[in-house]
Amino acid sequence: MPKKLLERFMPKPETLRNHKNLRMFGDLLLKPNLWALNRRSAPGAFAVGLFVAWIPMPFQMVLAAALAILFNVNLPLAVALVWVTNPVTMPFMFYVAYILGAKLLGNPPQEFAFEASWQWVESSIETIGPSFLLGCLVLGALFAVTSYFMIRTLWKYSVLFKWKSRNK
Repeated sequence: MPKKLLERFMPKPETLRNHKNLRMFGDLLLKPNLWALNRRSAPGAFAVGLFVAWIPMPFQMVLAAALAILFNVNLPLAVALVWVTNPVTMPFMFYVAYILGAKLLGNPPQEFAFEASWQWVESSIETIGPSFLLGCLVLGALFAVTSYFMIRTLWKYSVLFKWKSRNK
């Protein structure tokens, strides 16, 4: 695991305690597990970050930070993983979510043309909205659970590999 590399770039809790914009969060941001990379906080951060990445909403990073604080997992990692959805990946990811949701609901996928307007959003909520939101929820849960167990397993085998190499 690239633990040492990631830890080098993470902010220290002491610097956050004195940061003027973060004082309003008080002691919530000073929990040690929010900033530590360990076998408990990293898998949970992957689950939180990848679940929130599938939620179609603005300010995903704020939601990821709130959930990281709530579940006491690594905050920087959870927030960074939200960027899996970015302007390049978002159209593909959300189209796949729509297709999956339509199949789960038994609806035939409808053709649509995206428009960047509020009117299009309002009209689409009724037609493609339920399929799209269900697909996002299912894929978010699937990615969260899969990544949680995958990172736990990788962490375990990384530790075992280090022990074996130390004994040689």
